[in-house]
Amino acid sequence: MEESRLRDDICRWGASLFNRGYTAGSSGNLSARLPDGFLVTPTNSCLGFLEPSRLTKLDTAGRLVSGDPPTKEVPLHMAFYEARPEAGAVVHLHSTFATALSCLADTDPEDALPPITPYMVMRVGRVPVIPYTHPGSADVKPLILARAAEHPAVLLANHGPVVSGKSFEAAVFAAEELEETAKLVLLTRGLPQRHLPSDVVSELRRRFGS
Repeated sequence: MEESRLRDDICRWGASLFNRGYTAGSSGNLSARLPDGFLVTPTNSCLGFLEPSRLTKLDTAGRLVSGDPPTKEVPLHMAFYEARPEAGAVVHLHSTFATALSCLADTDPEDALPPITPYMVMRVGRVPVIPYTHPGSADVKPLILARAAEHPAVLLANHGPVVSGKSFEAAVFAAEELEETAKLVLLTRGLPQRHLPSDVVSELRRRFGS
């Protein structure tokens, strides 16, 4: 996809996520891979009011090329791109239900979201919880590198979800699916949940390859 189109898409989807309450204020950040580097949302920017010309452009090593200064969360984005060469985009939100799940002490650190819907399995897969690091800390990079090769999405403990996708649209759709599944998990908390059988989960993973 040409760079100008991708810049427009980042701003359009950013506004959509903000307007629907998936992230608030200046929280959350987005990125996309280019042939010669990456586009990233600027530091302290609101996803609802992004401007294509002001998006940050980084080279393949993560150094600033043009645009406003980048989000402080560049290390977590770069970790996903390094671990997943097929990743075309990364979406990090502070969406309410996924973030709530990341704050619960009994959330399974190996798989935060049980397989209660097929679309969660198809679009997201298993979601491990990454131990807490300060926002923007480079300490998060080795923690993500250790998990991201096998997992396209993670929950940052006490922070929120990070989701990768082959395209920007795919990453957004997966982030939305993760948030909606977290909502279902919390709404049914304490009730007798019915999970998808393991053979169904295996078949979904084989066919759709999240």
